[in-house]
Amino acid sequence: MKLHIVPARTGMAWVKLGVRAFWRQPMALAALFFMTMATMSLATMIPLVGPAIALALLPSATLAMMVAAAQASQGRFPMPTVLLVAFRTGRERLRDMLTLGVLYAVAFLGIMGLSALLDGGQFAQVYLGGAPMTKEIAENPDFQRAMWLSMVLYLPLSLLFWHAPGLVHWHGVPPVKALFFSIVACVRNFGAFLVYGLGWLGVFLLGGLVVSIVSALLAVAGLAGSMAGGIMVGAAMMMAAMFFTSVVFTFRDCFEPPSTPVQEEAPHDNPPPSPPDTPPAGPL
Repeated sequence: MKLHIVPARTGMAWVKLGVRAFWRQPMALAALFFMTMATMSLATMIPLVGPAIALALLPSATLAMMVAAAQASQGRFPMPTVLLVAFRTGRERLRDMLTLGVLYAVAFLGIMGLSALLDGGQFAQVYLGGAPMTKEIAENPDFQRAMWLSMVLYLPLSLLFWHAPGLVHWHGVPPVKALFFSIVACVRNFGAFLVYGLGWLGVFLLGGLVVSIVSALLAVAGLAGSMAGGIMVGAAMMMAAMFFTSVVFTFRDCFEPPSTPVQEEAPHDNPPPSPPDTPPAGPL
C-alpha cells in the first residue's frame, strides 16, 4: 500500500467533488445521512451504555456514507442497505470495524473525562445532550476551558479515524495500523487538508448566509417561525451530508486502490477511480 502526496489545491477539489457527488443523488444521500444520525440518536436512548454504543457506530456510519458517495459518483443509486456495509463483508472485517468503533468510543469518552476535570463534567453533559446550554453555562470560564481542551484533543482523534474505516474496508488493514496510516496520510497531506477544511468552512458560512437571508424574507412575508426553523435544520443536514459525501474523495486520492478486489463486496462498493492525473505515489 502506498501513500499519495497531493498538492494543497487538491483540498478544494475534494470539496467540489463532494458537492458534485451529492447533487447527483441528493435525496438518497440526504436520506442515508439522516438515517445514520437517527440510528445513532436512538442508540443514545439505551440506558447506561447508549452514548457509548452511538459513538462506537460512528466509524461504520462514516464508511456507509463513503460507500454511498462512491456509488453516487459512479452514477449508481445508493440503497438503504449501504448502511449495513460494515456488517456484511465477512467476519474478519466485521470484527475489525467493531474494534474501530470501540476504540473511537473509548478515546472520545476519555476526552470527555479529561474535560470533566476542568468543569466537573458540565461541558460533557451539554455536548452529549444530557443538559441544555444556557448563557450562564456558556460564560463560565471552567466550561470554556473544558470546551477548548476537548477541541484540541479531538483534532488528532479525528485524524486517526479519518481514513481508518476505508483502510479496514477496502484494504483489509488491521484497526491499529489503519489508525496509524490514517494520521500519517493526514499529516503528510497537511496542506491539502487545510485547504479542504477552509473550503468547507466557506461552504458552511455561505450556506448560513443564504439561510439567514431566506429566513429574513420569510419574516417580512409573515411566514417566519416553524417554517424558518425547518429550513435551518434542513439546510444544516444537507450541508453535513455533502461534507460526509466528500470524505471518500480524500481517501481515494491519499491511497492507491486495493491491489485485488474483495470478493465479499459488490463492484459498486469500490471507491471511485482516481483521475488520470493522479500525483506520483511514495511508499507509506
